[in-house]
Amino acid sequence: MEYKKIVAIVRSSVLEGVEKRLRQLGVKGISVSRVKGFGEYINFFKENWKVDHVRIDIFVEQSAVDGIVGAIIDSAHLGIPGDGIVAVQPVEKLYRIRTKSEIEPHEC
Repeated sequence: MEYKKIVAIVRSSVLEGVEKRLRQLGVKGISVSRVKGFGEYINFFKENWKVDHVRIDIFVEQSAVDGIVGAIIDSAHLGIPGDGIVAVQPVEKLYRIRTKSEIEPHEC
């Protein structure tokens, strides 16, 4: 079984809706961090021109990727510049620190 890491950077204002949708899908765990940066949309005329967003990291089995990515995009979409991005990255192995053991795909 193959693991993937989904990284989504979305507007802070849509986080609650994204989290709700991920819970409905049965996603067992996510990490959320506040981030600041710029990408597609940038306003250099603003004193603090970087935009506040949140970053969501999720480790999942390959078979769950499309559903989760679709849910994030649907919940975070406002249709305006700065909505965010989603990336899918390969993961070789996952380990649980508490048990010092490798995580099996059905556990993540």
